[in-house]
Amino acid sequence: MAKKESSIKSFVLRVDAETMDAIEKWAADEFRSTNGQLQWIIAEALKKSGRLKKKSARAGSGPSEPSDQT
Repeated sequence: MAKKESSIKSFVLRVDAETMDAIEKWAADEFRSTNGQLQWIIAEALKKSGRLKKKSARAGSGPSEPSDQT
């Protein structure tokens, strides 16, 4: 049986404790997982710098904007 290739790659990221605490709080504030928040931060930075087209960032299973729950 052929192995299905995933478009998602895993890697280890080393982050200092203070930065990680801030990311975790931000993720909780926006109802995302920490991983989802990091994916969103990276995607936004890439789009802002012009290194990733907006359409490409939405392709796949990346995180979405949180819904307003007011």
